[in-house]
Amino acid sequence: MSIHVPLSAVCSPASKTAVPAGRPGPLPARLVDGLGRTIDSLRISVTDRCNLRCVYCMPEDAHFMPRRELLTYEEITRFVRIVVPLGIRKLRLTGGEPTVRRDLPELVRQLAGVSGIDDLAMTTNGIFLKEMARPLREAGLQRLNISLDTLVREKFFEVCRRDALDKVLAGIQEAEAAGFSPLKINAVAIRGFTDDEILDFAVLARHQAYQVRFIEFMPLDANNAWERQKVLPGREIIERIHARYPLEPVQNSRKEPATLYRFQDGVGGDIGIIPSVTEPFCEYCNRIRITSDGKLRTCLFSVRETDIRGLLRGGAAEEAIAATVAEAVRTKEPGHRINHPDFVKPARLMHSIGG
Repeated sequence: MSIHVPLSAVCSPASKTAVPAGRPGPLPARLVDGLGRTIDSLRISVTDRCNLRCVYCMPEDAHFMPRRELLTYEEITRFVRIVVPLGIRKLRLTGGEPTVRRDLPELVRQLAGVSGIDDLAMTTNGIFLKEMARPLREAGLQRLNISLDTLVREKFFEVCRRDALDKVLAGIQEAEAAGFSPLKINAVAIRGFTDDEILDFAVLARHQAYQVRFIEFMPLDANNAWERQKVLPGREIIERIHARYPLEPVQNSRKEPATLYRFQDGVGGDIGIIPSVTEPFCEYCNRIRITSDGKLRTCLFSVRETDIRGLLRGGAAEEAIAATVAEAVRTKEPGHRINHPDFVKPARLMHSIGG
């Protein structure tokens, strides 16, 4: 039996024009872009630093921004308070690796106290979760996504350049004990690397009731090693798992990046795929991003940015900042263009953008 993964529309070119600063004026009750997509999700990168050096994310000798260039927790919280009246309801903390930033639970506590936020989540590599899972939970963090590309120690070192698999697994256990449920496990799927572990991840989902999500390898790697033949399509992953453990689709919102499946026998958690390359979901995109140095990006693959930090530190009124965000969203890119010959890779690497 073949399970069909819905195919999204082909994405259109992204503008390279800088977004104007905007002026105070009537503000929308919702952030809606030029294609009618409603934006209600904000991804917040709190640092470009990381305790791993994953080959698809950053170079071994990565250079990081001076700390003074990073948004303070107070600046981040102020920005969130400005965009909530525009319809932002979901926040996700990313990095780099967010847990390497000092006193992260304090930021979580501040954001959890912002009225109007319905969902506060974080993506992490899990290394520090053994120590931080409970403090983060107590501070108000609601959900966790944990990156785990392999279950084999030697392969973990190969892709992450650090021998830390045991710490990640211990962190996952502690996160579960702290009450994070369901835990989402993110695995970047790379042809020639992930193929022989697809069923092992399926077993993990069945035995631990995790939501295991396979993310197609995207062209944001540090060494420019991305090649289309290295992309392991989500459709193939689902069909391979289905042949051993029959799956059925889960009805979920098109706004969510993952297409979900559950096991037909009712055992365990879910399997998800995020087919960013082979079947992009740009037409349903509902998110924007702010980098750790305060640049607003309306697409992961944006070639333009809007300087929010300059406004925050330059004394701009909240109405002016809100207007700037609304204008940036109005001209949000139709899509990332990965599947087109005119695709332009962003100058920033993944760790500097925020996952």
